[in-house]
Amino acid sequence: MTQPADSALVLASTSPYRAELLRRLRVPFSIRAPGVNETRRAGESALDLALRLAAEKASAVARHSPGCWVIGSDQVCMLGDETLGKPGTHAVAVSQLQRLSGRDAVFHTAVCVIAPDGGMQLRNCPTEVRFRTLSPVEIETYLALDAPYDCAGSARSESLGPALLKHMRSDDPTALTGLPLIDLCDMLRLSGFDVLARAQR
Repeated sequence: MTQPADSALVLASTSPYRAELLRRLRVPFSIRAPGVNETRRAGESALDLALRLAAEKASAVARHSPGCWVIGSDQVCMLGDETLGKPGTHAVAVSQLQRLSGRDAVFHTAVCVIAPDGGMQLRNCPTEVRFRTLSPVEIETYLALDAPYDCAGSARSESLGPALLKHMRSDDPTALTGLPLIDLCDMLRLSGFDVLARAQR
């Protein structure tokens, strides 16, 4: 699918995973980098962080996208009281998976839609995940094969990540990958963008 610069739908994200998910809806969209600082604020919960960043990303792009529907999204992993973001490096990824081993975590995937009239909708779609007890060899093998250094919690659900899990529960199977399409379609419809009416063959 082409991504015309003047399309009415804009994805405020540089994530290839979110772009791939949005392509499933078969509507033209453009991609613009939001340029938002993703640093967690002192005392900020994983849920609040995900919601704030989704809104800030959408708002940053909407300011320069008149007449467009803008989508912002963010995902943060919550392990107990701890927040796990994108690891960035192998060492951090090893540490994250060691902490997640044998434990329950919640991945908060927030999505924000800003309509051309400035109306904003903001939702969160949580995914509850239980990790298997992982051996050091399994962790190293997984990281070598999947290299999930740009994924919150160091696990890539659309690839080999399920091999690390015992179960996961969510209202939307696409949420863990990074963009909850069920919520997104509903939000777009409520703001005047009918996905089915605009979908292309």
